[in-house]
Order: sequence, then C-alpha cells, then structure tokens
Amino acid sequence: MSDVLSQSEIDNLLAALNSGEVDAEEMKKDKGVQVKDYDFARPSKFSKEHLRTLEIIFEHYGRLLSTSLPIYLRKNVQVDVMNSEAVTYMEFSNALSNPVLLGVIDFSPLKGNIIMEMATKLGYSIVDRMLGGEGTPLEKVREFSEIELLIIERVMNSCVELLREPWANVLDVHPRLERIETNPQFAQIISPTEMIAIVTISVAIGDVEGLINICLPYLVLEPVMDKLNTKFWFSSSSENLKETYPEDIENLIVKANVPVTAILGNSAINVSDFVSLQIGDIIRLDRKVDDELDIFVGDIKKFTALPGSAGSNYAVRITTVVREDEDG
Repeated sequence: MSDVLSQSEIDNLLAALNSGEVDAEEMKKDKGVQVKDYDFARPSKFSKEHLRTLEIIFEHYGRLLSTSLPIYLRKNVQVDVMNSEAVTYMEFSNALSNPVLLGVIDFSPLKGNIIMEMATKLGYSIVDRMLGGEGTPLEKVREFSEIELLIIERVMNSCVELLREPWANVLDVHPRLERIETNPQFAQIISPTEMIAIVTISVAIGDVEGLINICLPYLVLEPVMDKLNTKFWFSSSSENLKETYPEDIENLIVKANVPVTAILGNSAINVSDFVSLQIGDIIRLDRKVDDELDIFVGDIKKFTALPGSAGSNYAVRITTVVREDEDG
C-alpha cells in the first residue's frame, strides 16, 4: 500500500470527517500496532537474562579451571569468559573444523547431552605438557592418535567434573564425559534446527591461547529455564553462603597442617669449633634446665612450655599462651 494518498482518497476521507463517520481524535490516538519481526527458523528461546546467567555460571567455572588445570599441566593457566549467544545447532556444527575435539557430556539428571568443544591447538599443547614438553602446539594440524586422545580425555574428565559446583545453585548435576569425538558428523546430539546457547571461554596455557565452547541445547535446559535468571541465582547463592560458608571455612581450618617447633635454646660458636664437632661434644645453651622453652607455630611465638617426655618420645607441656599484644 502506498504512503501517498490519491486525490479521490483525500476527498473520501474529508467527506467522512465532515459527516462524522470518522472521529479525528480517535485517529490521533490510534498509532497502529507495532509489529515485531519473528524468525520461525530461529525462535528466541534464550533471553538476554538467560544468557547473562549462563555467563555468571561459567565465570565461576573459569575460576575453577584456572586453579585446577595447573595441577595437571604444571603451567600458569588464564581463563576468561568471552561471550554467550543463542544459535541453531546447525550454525554451531557448520563452524566446526575437522579434526575437532568434542567432548559429549551427559548432564544428568537433565535429559540429553551438552558439548564441550576444545580448540585443537589447546589439545596439542595439553598433550605436549603432559608428556614433559614445553606445551608447544603442532604447526601442522593432523588427526589425534589414540594415546593422545586418552591423555586429553583424562584432562577433560577433570574439566567436566568441575561443572558440578558452578551449577549447584541451579541444580545438583552429575556431569559425566561419555566420549570424545574428532569428527563433528558423529556428534549430532540434537536436531540441526534446535536452538542452543553457546558460552565461549578463552583459555591461555602459558603462551598458547585457544577457545573452549560450551554448547547447551535448549531441550536439555528447558526443565530449569525458570531458574536461569540472575535474581534466582543470586538469592540461591546467598542462601548457600549463609548455610555452608562458615562451616566450610571451619572444616578447612581444622584440617590444615601447621608446623610446631620447640626451641631448646641458642648458642654461638666460631666456625673452627663447628667444623671440629665430634659425637659426645657438649654445646652450652643460653637456657637452664628448668627454664621454659619458646614454642613457635610457623614463625609466630604462641606458647611457652617445659620440656619432658611422653613414653619413648620427647615432649613439652604448655605452661602459658602468648597473646599478640604480649609478644615482645
């Protein structure tokens, strides 16, 4: 329909206004219905709120990766969440190279699988580090051998296990790595037209940088979509902190090992006497037999005690506790 009215249309409109058939005031109020384009091939199942919550979850996951991977790789690992987006599974699979590292993960108790795609150069770097190398990736891309895949699977299993904690505020999940695929054609976990959320994570192993893409199908997350909002996530997080945080800290402190040292005394001798020391020689200390000993916890003086024995072992008996304001 043309935006410009013809003369006859203008005449008819004026006549209708004069006769009262059309109310000018009503026409001013009616601005028309705003129509929004909708792509039926890519329905908007993931809102910005959902994607933002997923980013928050995987930022937590990234922090866990950056502290856990160095245990295996003996090298500094930097992890950052780049972005999240909603696309069809076809778009994701068409963008994959061959060979590729695709970890198919069972996301129990949710039905279905999610995918962890790791850049091949990260895979080569991991293999090189695990076998004692510098972590340098291959210059020419090739297929992974069975031994290399077993090494990568060991590291990826650890990465998958770390998914439990970040998702605890949404659902108690038990992720398990089912298999690793190097050909994207064998990782068709859902229909190509189904919507997925992709969270992209940048991983730097030393000087080697690459991406890890987490593919989360809508069909898998559908039962918990109402929990994927920042308000619910933060409220659940606060409740969990109130209930478990002090207790967890206390448990960690109780299990911590600390060195305790009893100083019998001190003495000063010259180097020539020290070099000529023999079994049976006596070194005079600056303490008497009945003097109290200084007891150090780490490098801090915390107690004084009297020496003695307990069975066949040497021991000390605490006599006083040294407070911070008392320690001179």
